[in-house]
Amino acid sequence: MFKATSNAVVKLVDESLAHQISRLVDQISTIIVGKRPQIEDCIACLLAGGHLLIEDVPGVGKTTLAHALAMSLGLKFSRVQFTADLMPSDLLGVSVFERNRDTFVFHQGPVFAQVLLADEINRAGPKTQSALLEAMEEQQVSVDNETRPLPSPFFVIATQNPSDQLGTYPLPESQLDRFLLRITLGYPDRASERALLAGVDRRDLTQKLQPVMDTNDLLAAQRAVQQVTASEALLDYLQALIAATRNGHWFVEGLSPRAGIAVLRVAKARALMAQRSYVAPDDVQAILPQAIAHRLHPLPGAGRGPIEQVRAMVEGTPIP
Repeated sequence: MFKATSNAVVKLVDESLAHQISRLVDQISTIIVGKRPQIEDCIACLLAGGHLLIEDVPGVGKTTLAHALAMSLGLKFSRVQFTADLMPSDLLGVSVFERNRDTFVFHQGPVFAQVLLADEINRAGPKTQSALLEAMEEQQVSVDNETRPLPSPFFVIATQNPSDQLGTYPLPESQLDRFLLRITLGYPDRASERALLAGVDRRDLTQKLQPVMDTNDLLAAQRAVQQVTASEALLDYLQALIAATRNGHWFVEGLSPRAGIAVLRVAKARALMAQRSYVAPDDVQAILPQAIAHRLHPLPGAGRGPIEQVRAMVEGTPIP
């Protein structure tokens, strides 16, 4: 049976940090109403140092969520509308010859932000999509044979429309793997939609948001995530889940070691948000569909989508 570490009952000592994270979730929930689980996933992804992919139909609040998060953290925000004619230089920046200096001067592109919203990323061509790879993985870009670091923290929120819509290009698997989580917002419930219809425009409310954390607080929270512990039993359980993806009963190909590390990182973030200093199986189970479904393909004839297949696999994998 799973057992926590010996100090598992001890709360994290920095209760003020946990309170700030809770306030962050509460504030964004006033903008994106009725979507608290998705907001928590978004913040867990940020705390874990990953990047987020939101796949949904237009108009459900994807852009507003990204903007509200940046405003609530006081981070530099940049938005890029991905289109078929968007070039990598439009994203990364370009060197321009300035006659008065008699030299080329690099002009930073919108990627040099702390929160980058890559809106409708799958409407751009593969070359432009790939321009984000180094930035997402290495937090740096290489332009004109020079490597330039990106701000810290650096968080990409990419949105994409369903692949069956016109004018979309499927994201390559190598780029999908760079996203720690993939979530959907979905349509609001009746009560939440009534609040949207009867209330103030969410864009106006977003502009009035005040930061509840600053950059130093966020970086401290990300360091705190790294201090969350995972017991041997928890690692056994995680390895059992990873092995289940590879046994040929559920998916065409299984998870890579990098994907397993990603699951553990975001599970630690969930534990921190729950004010625990250790990871529990519930943390893994809560985040697993969002963390791995976009990396996997169900077996032909499975009759279930990737998320449903992951949930069925979890139900069939006992906790040690």
